[in-house]
Amino acid sequence: MSDALEVAERAAIDRVWPAPASDLSDDDLLAQVAFPDDRTWLRANFIASIDGAATRDGLSGGLGDAADRRMFDLLRYEADVVLVGAGTLRDEGYDGFRVSSDASVWRVARGLPPHPVLALVSRSLVLDPASPLFVDAPVRPIVYTVASAPDDRREALDRVADVVEVGESDADLRRVRADLAARGLRRIHSEGGPHLFGALLAAGLVDALHLTLAPTLESGDAGRIVRGAPAVPAGATLASVLRSGDELLLQYLLGD
Repeated sequence: MSDALEVAERAAIDRVWPAPASDLSDDDLLAQVAFPDDRTWLRANFIASIDGAATRDGLSGGLGDAADRRMFDLLRYEADVVLVGAGTLRDEGYDGFRVSSDASVWRVARGLPPHPVLALVSRSLVLDPASPLFVDAPVRPIVYTVASAPDDRREALDRVADVVEVGESDADLRRVRADLAARGLRRIHSEGGPHLFGALLAAGLVDALHLTLAPTLESGDAGRIVRGAPAVPAGATLASVLRSGDELLLQYLLGD
């Protein structure tokens, strides 16, 4: 086990609201963030500084501490699929997508496959089919793209992933969600990035947001957790507040 993972596992997280409680166990936290059983559910996970920066030095991971990493790992436990934009996938260094060994054991004990599926959205298909992302994947990834994507790139990726067309020149994210549900992948966990999140919000497809509020002021020109034009305001209802030291881990519900 890596030192970073050991630190993440030791990071104490308390519940501030509702029903305050101290030093929650993994089981407590998993119950707090459980997917509903009776519907398709799409949630997003982000971190931001208190002045709204979504990255440090271009990466979201630069903002996180041990508690954020602990929650980041736990949020993957129950997911059927992890949905990521291709840009974030490249920037954050995703490789052959796997959850931790503890997560795999937890999943198998509950009748789930050892690892969730990785699904990504890419209009250009600028992806290397020989990269660890595909070659080392324990489950065949899904790549959602558009009709205008280059044929040669599509043919190369067809050998290592399920390539699914979901639009002409822009990806129709309603079709993405519907296709995932049709595959039985109803517990959808999205890890960004901001453009994908903005498009999901604009389409009214996000059910919940898990947001870590890092106790830092970043200044600079870092973007926010959501980008897109035109602006499409979306209301949210606070569902829970967790705390680790000066960091807050917030859960919001969106939509009706």
